[in-house]
Amino acid sequence: MRNILRKEMKLSASVLSYIFIAFGVMFLLPGYPVLCGAFFCSLGIFKSFQAAREANDTVFSALLPIAKQDVVKGKYIFTCFIEICTAILMLICVIVRMTALSESAVYRQNALMNANFFALGCAFFLFGLFNRIFVGGYFKTGYNFGKPFLGFMIAGFLSIGVFEVLHHIPGLEKLNAFGTDELGLQLGLLAAGIALYLLMTILSCKKACRDFEKIDL
Repeated sequence: MRNILRKEMKLSASVLSYIFIAFGVMFLLPGYPVLCGAFFCSLGIFKSFQAAREANDTVFSALLPIAKQDVVKGKYIFTCFIEICTAILMLICVIVRMTALSESAVYRQNALMNANFFALGCAFFLFGLFNRIFVGGYFKTGYNFGKPFLGFMIAGFLSIGVFEVLHHIPGLEKLNAFGTDELGLQLGLLAAGIALYLLMTILSCKKACRDFEKIDL
């Protein structure tokens, strides 16, 4: 799998996948829906799938002396690599906002979601949704990526809208905690987001492997 990942990173990947990791810094933007950073990361990964399809990379990979399932797993591992890099950058921004900038007026007066561990858990959920809807949908055909990405966009932005509304509901204000307030709850929600990410990704990868085996390239 190491060689497959190297092929994905050096030959198949679009440079935009790496550049768009920087959108994780959107977690530092006040007055802006910070979870859009997860969407832009996903858009960068989408560009790699697009570039790979135009280069007929899927057929090339399937002709290599490897199992067809390894082609799928290589794409998932590359996708997860980009997502984890973005999540690490988001984590750094969360720590900065929860410590050095926790009392900053520009964040305290922000009506939108605060960049805390709950927000990071939501970002992991969005990444899992991308893996489930887009990456899994792509391997149903091995070439069609338009409809799966449209499906992710709809589900993703609906999810972002729901997450942005939650802390405005009476009784759920703790979701938008500042600094180290409600740290136990925040870490628990982050763990839940990571668990959902892993669950959606693993189940999606297994299904994609089965679907790809059935395709006659």
